[in-house]
Amino acid sequence: MPFVPHTHQDEQAMLAAVGVDSIESLFDEIPPELKSGILDQTPPGVSEMALLRLMNERAAQDEVRLSFLGAGAYEHHIPSAVWNIVGRGEFMTAYTPYQAEASQGTLQLIYEFQSMITRLTAMEVANASVYEGASALAEGVLMAVRANRKSKSRRVLCVGTVNPAYISATRNIVDNQGIVLDVLDYGTGSGKTELEALKEYEGADYAAVVVAYPNFFGGIEDVDAITNWAKEQGSLLIGVVNPTALGLLKPPGEWGNEGADIVIGEGQPLGIPLASGGPYLGFMCCKQSIVRQMPGRIIGQTIDLDGKPGFALTLQAREQHIRRAKATSNICTNQGLLVTAATIYMSLLGDKGLMSVANKCHQNTLKLINQATRIPGVFRRFNTPVFHEVVLKLPLPSAQVLNTMAKEKILGGYDLAALEDPALEDCILVNVTETKTDEDIALFVSALETACGGSSC
Repeated sequence: MPFVPHTHQDEQAMLAAVGVDSIESLFDEIPPELKSGILDQTPPGVSEMALLRLMNERAAQDEVRLSFLGAGAYEHHIPSAVWNIVGRGEFMTAYTPYQAEASQGTLQLIYEFQSMITRLTAMEVANASVYEGASALAEGVLMAVRANRKSKSRRVLCVGTVNPAYISATRNIVDNQGIVLDVLDYGTGSGKTELEALKEYEGADYAAVVVAYPNFFGGIEDVDAITNWAKEQGSLLIGVVNPTALGLLKPPGEWGNEGADIVIGEGQPLGIPLASGGPYLGFMCCKQSIVRQMPGRIIGQTIDLDGKPGFALTLQAREQHIRRAKATSNICTNQGLLVTAATIYMSLLGDKGLMSVANKCHQNTLKLINQATRIPGVFRRFNTPVFHEVVLKLPLPSAQVLNTMAKEKILGGYDLAALEDPALEDCILVNVTETKTDEDIALFVSALETACGGSSC
């Protein structure tokens, strides 16, 4: 409902029914020193009309003609059928299937999602999802430390081309559990992990090695060699993948001689719109041999007493299902509504559709690179193969160029100055998906040329 309609009389009647004198009495267990008191920085209330006008004005500030932002969240075409189906009451109002016998539809949908994700990644098991990609990596790190019983160090080695936001979020979650995340420097000439740099860590005790595919700069890591190196060191391999890219690239279950052990990723590209940061969903897969360490839920298919197929919560590793000390995670709520959207999206596209989307993303990226690098002073920072993101070096400060483009309502890319890395000075990360036409790419190039001090095309 849009507002709480309780009158003072309603509140008094409810308080009398539960046997307390005031609303404050309901919170008497909270120590006074922890209560916020008067919120003196909260602005005064406004009318509904004034509020709607204010929010419309703020929403208008987000309106753009074109966006070439990426860095972990991507603009893809979403077939209309996806959210028309997701918006049905059966899906929109359904929550976690605690009562399996009454939640067969929800359980079947999650089962189909798990099946599709395992097929996409070539892994053996997938769970019912976690919050989003960054916390999924944290869950993967925690899982690897539990699963790799030979390792005693509580350390994980992460290549330096994993999304910095993922690294930051992971550290925030695992640091308090005494787990150290060591980040390997990337090759400043290639924008990916140099295999020679791994030699420094040979013989060291790491529970796992983390690699991104494609990496944060859009590049393609040598995942076969990194996977084999990790296994030789007695480490598990955690892959951070883009699901759209797997329409073209080798799935992590086939990396190296034995494949990845744990795979995580952000499901936003699978039918979920850009919405100021979420909500999104994190998917998570692993090998069958370590499935007992996987957080969250796994839905399984079974046969009931009447011989009919049915679905059940096969693995329930959350604290509300088992003793808190036995839980593998306390933050692994599955994103049921987003899982629904992703499942419908993958069902509609199928193998050929997802491959077509991935191909179009890559081809559009090559077109943009070819045209943008004709602008004087603009060139590729890393000359290695990419999927649908590329780092461009600019002749002027990156913030200045992006601000100039923004005045034309074109979001030109992610400003890599935010990383405070001298190797990325005046660089931007540009993303191109299947939604961009030749005219869109021409507009980007024209705006970029003007922003860099040249004449408009």
